[in-house]
Amino acid sequence: MSTEGNHLAKPAPVSPQKPYIGGQAVIEGVMMRAPSSLAVVVRRLDGSLHVRERAIASDRTGWRGVPFLRGINSLVESLKLGGDALRFSAEQYEKDLEIADAANGSKVSKVKSAGTNILSALTLALLALSSNDGESVDSGKKASGGTMTVMLVMMVAFLWALPQGAAAGVNRAMHLNLEVQSPQFQALTGLFKLVIVIGYLLIIRRVADIRRVFQYHGAEHKTISTYEAEEELTVDNARRKTTLHPRCGTTFLVMVVLMSIAVFTVLGGFMPKIHTGNAAADNALFFLAKLPFIPVIAGLTFELQRVFARYCTTGPLRALLWPGFLVQKITTIEPDDAQLEVALASLRATLFRENGEAGDRTDDVRFVDYNAISHAPRLRAAA
Repeated sequence: MSTEGNHLAKPAPVSPQKPYIGGQAVIEGVMMRAPSSLAVVVRRLDGSLHVRERAIASDRTGWRGVPFLRGINSLVESLKLGGDALRFSAEQYEKDLEIADAANGSKVSKVKSAGTNILSALTLALLALSSNDGESVDSGKKASGGTMTVMLVMMVAFLWALPQGAAAGVNRAMHLNLEVQSPQFQALTGLFKLVIVIGYLLIIRRVADIRRVFQYHGAEHKTISTYEAEEELTVDNARRKTTLHPRCGTTFLVMVVLMSIAVFTVLGGFMPKIHTGNAAADNALFFLAKLPFIPVIAGLTFELQRVFARYCTTGPLRALLWPGFLVQKITTIEPDDAQLEVALASLRATLFRENGEAGDRTDDVRFVDYNAISHAPRLRAAA
C-alpha cells in the first residue's frame, strides 16, 4: 500500500473546460455527477456492474448563483440526487438478497436489508452532501421530493433537536440552571452535537454493510482526486491517492456543527428573551426560533468550505481543514481494487455524457463489465 494515501494532496486546479465532479457512496456502488450528467454504478453479487446514467439540468442563473443562496440550493439538490442514487442502489442490492434467499431458502437477508436501509438512510442524510463546488442541478424528478423531505427532517432532528434535548436533560439533571439562550447552554448543546454525530459514525462504522459504504466513500475520493490531478483514470493511479478530500460532505457536516455553535452562541443573547417559567416550553420555543437560521448556517458553511478547499490545502492554513479530515478518517476506509473499479466506472460514465458521447438515451440502466466501461470510447451494453 502506498504511503501517499496517508497524506493530503492538493487537488489540481480544474480548468474551465474540465467540469467539477461531485460524488457519493451508495450501497455497493458510487454515484458521480458533473454539471450536466450523473451516473450511478453498483456491483451486483455476480460481479457485473449495473449503470444508471442520465442528463441533469444545470442552472446557476438567478438566485441559484447568488453567494450563500447557492449553498442552500446545492444542499437541497444534493440530498435530492443522493436519495435517488441510494434508492437505485438499494433496489439492486435487494435483488441480490432475493436471489440469495431463493438459493438458501431463508428470509434472513430481507430482514438484514431492512435494517441496512434504515441505517443507510440516516447515514446518507448526514453524509450525502457530496463533494461539489457549487454546481447547481435539477434532478427533474418530482418523486424524489418525498425522499429529500424525509432526509431534511432527519438532519434537523439529529443535528438540532436531539442535541438540544440532551443538553436540556443534563442541565436539569445536574441543576446547572442555565438559561436556554445563554452561551453556556449553547456550548453544551454544541458539545452534544459533536458527541452524537461522531459517536453515531463510530458505531455504524462497525456494521459490515455500512463499513463497505465507507470503503466506497474512500474509492469515490480517490477517483475524484485522480481526475483532479489530470491522471489517467486507472486503478493503479487511484490507489495511490488519499481517501481524504477537502470538499467532502463529512467536512461540510463538521463545519455546520461548528458554525451552528458560533452562530447561536452569538444570536442567543440578541433574540427576544424566552422565559415561560417552564423549561420544556422554553426549549421547544427556542428550537422553533432557531429553525429559520438553519438555511443561513448552511449557506455560510458552504461558502466557507469553498474558500477552505481552494486556499487551505497547503501550508499552515491546512490546519483549518483537519477537524473535517479527522472525521473523514471515520467515514472513509481504504477501498479494495474492485471498489475502485466501480468508482472509476461511475466517473467514466458521467464524463461520457458530459462530453456528449452517451447519445440521447436517458434514465438508462445498463449492464456492463469493467473492461467495457473503462476502455470503450462510449458507454455501451456488454454483449
